[in-house]
Amino acid sequence: MGQFIKIMEEIQKRSRFETVVKDRKQIELEESLENLSKYLDNWVKIPVVGWRFGLDAIIGLVPNVGDTLTSLASFYILIAGVRHGVPKITLLRMAFNIGLDYVVGAIPFIGDAFDFVWKANKQNIDLIRERGTGNDKGTTSDYIFVGVIILALIAILIGSIAASVYILYLIFDRLR
Repeated sequence: MGQFIKIMEEIQKRSRFETVVKDRKQIELEESLENLSKYLDNWVKIPVVGWRFGLDAIIGLVPNVGDTLTSLASFYILIAGVRHGVPKITLLRMAFNIGLDYVVGAIPFIGDAFDFVWKANKQNIDLIRERGTGNDKGTTSDYIFVGVIILALIAILIGSIAASVYILYLIFDRLR
């Protein structure tokens, strides 16, 4: 049994690329990115249980508007990924994190609870640290790629807002 535990501890220390976690290259990020991630995802700590949440969960309590505002702030971290030389597949994963945060966060009650657990901005900062090259400049194709991703995410944002307005219209029309 002791051998099994030892093997499992060794596996947990490694990433999926067989690199020991402590030996992985970590990029230095500017303080503004660190602060944005902290304020959006880990700003407040609940003393007894140690849970952390941020402005994403608090502002997200306002239906659609809160999730839209925090998603726009998350786009800054996505663009920073390009500046730090993050591969396109990782940029796509970062965009997925933002999109999932928005789509699930827009669902009343369930989304509010999800915002306290899902830390898209912290995950994206960690992805930049782990997978960025630190070149401090992205290629034109990287910026075009992220621009298309952001336009698609904005289309999702606008579509959900339009759907919400339409649903509210139907509800108020039935009440008259």
